[in-house]
Amino acid sequence: MLPSEFAALEPFSEWVLESERDRYSKRLASSMDDMQAFYDAAFPLLEQASDHLDKFPLTELPEQERNLLLLMFSLVNVSFPVEVWKQARVPDSGAAYMDLVVEPKV
Repeated sequence: MLPSEFAALEPFSEWVLESERDRYSKRLASSMDDMQAFYDAAFPLLEQASDHLDKFPLTELPEQERNLLLLMFSLVNVSFPVEVWKQARVPDSGAAYMDLVVEPKV
């Protein structure tokens, strides 16, 4: 599923999600403990993942590298809840919901 040097992230493969909507829904459905565990495993590998992915043209990513990119997108999605808010939802946002209409093509 992932390049071999990122095998430690395989237990978090449920975070390999195609769309921002899917990543946001996963974040809202996840406990803080689950997000913290994912963050703690993935964040130390972020720079290494970025360096690894820079070796490939974005439009020609092999499947394992594409999965790694999607996993890092999910890491970005959980970073504010873990680092700042300490909750999955944006504080004081009530029932507000942001829906991304256009996403980058990868």
